[in-house]
Amino acid sequence: MTFSLPGGNSIEALKDVSLDLAEGELMSVLGPSGCGKTTLLNIVAGFLAPTGGQVILNGQEVTGPGPERGMVFQQGALFEWMTVRKNVGFGPAMKGVAAPKIKQRVDELLEIVGLHDFGEKAVYELSGGMQQRVALARCLANDPDVILMDEPLGALDALTREKMQGLVLKLWKETGKTIILITHSVEEALLLGERLLVMAPRPGRIHKEYRLPFAEMGVATDLRDVKKRQDYGDKREEILEMIWEMEEEIMGRKE
Repeated sequence: MTFSLPGGNSIEALKDVSLDLAEGELMSVLGPSGCGKTTLLNIVAGFLAPTGGQVILNGQEVTGPGPERGMVFQQGALFEWMTVRKNVGFGPAMKGVAAPKIKQRVDELLEIVGLHDFGEKAVYELSGGMQQRVALARCLANDPDVILMDEPLGALDALTREKMQGLVLKLWKETGKTIILITHSVEEALLLGERLLVMAPRPGRIHKEYRLPFAEMGVATDLRDVKKRQDYGDKREEILEMIWEMEEEIMGRKE
């Protein structure tokens, strides 16, 4: 992906990024600022057309946004004037799904995300963590094949963020959805990525890939217990050092 700039200059945001993602995989993407993480996600979502190469999903080229890909943003992007229930059921309603089926599906999803008592609440009455639960439920209501998450937990406090990390793992395991999650947190990338990509700038590229056991562990184990493991701590330090070296290189270039 190359972006054109005023004056005829350009920035090569991504170069030779190539990967296959299997159905049901949970992949986290990590890297220093400016490495193209969000650009990559926007290309997969169909919000951006790559200047070279293509994205293939279920044998079809991605040429724009589509219902088979659901997006969860850092901020919930919810309709604040609607109730929680109407937010979650918005997608199916736009597709013309019958009201009884929408109600049944919304009830199921609110139960899954722990908001069964908040269906008639307005979005503005909810905390940040609860709003992100609504955003997850709304995404699932459309039954996408792939869920794309762009820093979905970045604005939450530490305790709420940990609870939401557990919810993401629960949803992944219970729904079997394919998930790509962008994060700036090494800890979160380790916890939520059975597959983890570390990206490097510039241009953005895949620097290293890991296959990790921690997401699977976190489904059945308290996340705090996972964080106490020696192998978790070793991987965290390894990746932190890797990204720190990249950041120093970036700063060095600027100087």
